[in-house]
Amino acid sequence: MSEGSRWTTTALIDCEKGEFFVKAVPNRPGGLRDSVLREWVVNPFVRPVSPAVQWQAEDGDWVVLGFDRIDGRSADFSPGSSDLPKIIDVLNRISRIPIPEVAGDWEETRWDAFLPEKEIALVRGSDLLYVDVQPDNIMIGSGQTWAVDWEWPTKGAGFISPACFVVQLISGGHSPAAAETWVGNCIAWESADPAAIDAFARANARLQQHLAERFPEESWLAEMATAAEVWADHRLAG
Repeated sequence: MSEGSRWTTTALIDCEKGEFFVKAVPNRPGGLRDSVLREWVVNPFVRPVSPAVQWQAEDGDWVVLGFDRIDGRSADFSPGSSDLPKIIDVLNRISRIPIPEVAGDWEETRWDAFLPEKEIALVRGSDLLYVDVQPDNIMIGSGQTWAVDWEWPTKGAGFISPACFVVQLISGGHSPAAAETWVGNCIAWESADPAAIDAFARANARLQQHLAERFPEESWLAEMATAAEVWADHRLAG
């Protein structure tokens, strides 16, 4: 099986060395190449939350990673799903991973442009962040749950990872209060400053709206923008 987009090609291969999930990106300067190389170097530190990268190869045209093949399905984020406790467990396992030295300068800055300067410090921190918490990136297997696609791990305030999950839950049909009840079981959320969460919710709503306007052909971005706005309004209402 193989699939791809204008950015990334993926495939499952079966060869004399075993079965692998392969991810390949064009070998040219830019964020795409940087992200797959970042995923490669962080992988030893995020196992077994993530499948292991067993090999890396590149030539003048491609950069390729070979992951252990895993058997699983995409997580169900909807209300009442039995997957929700497993997702919380994965987020807590990530929270317990010490920030690796290789990630020391991977400062999370994606929300900076949407925050007042005085609030930027609220999202700074020294935790390893996994922010692409969406159904296709949480794989549910028999006795194991994985977080895949570590293409852009960063360093910042630990509550950001569960905060991103809140928006996904709202998009999946949860009320803001119900979504926050779920993430209340996350270690990083329990110790977070409510003012920092409020600031992040506002900034994230601005970011998601910006992305939806920039890429109007991507309907899922509009859905994320709506969910982010609903959450920000909920936080404002207090």
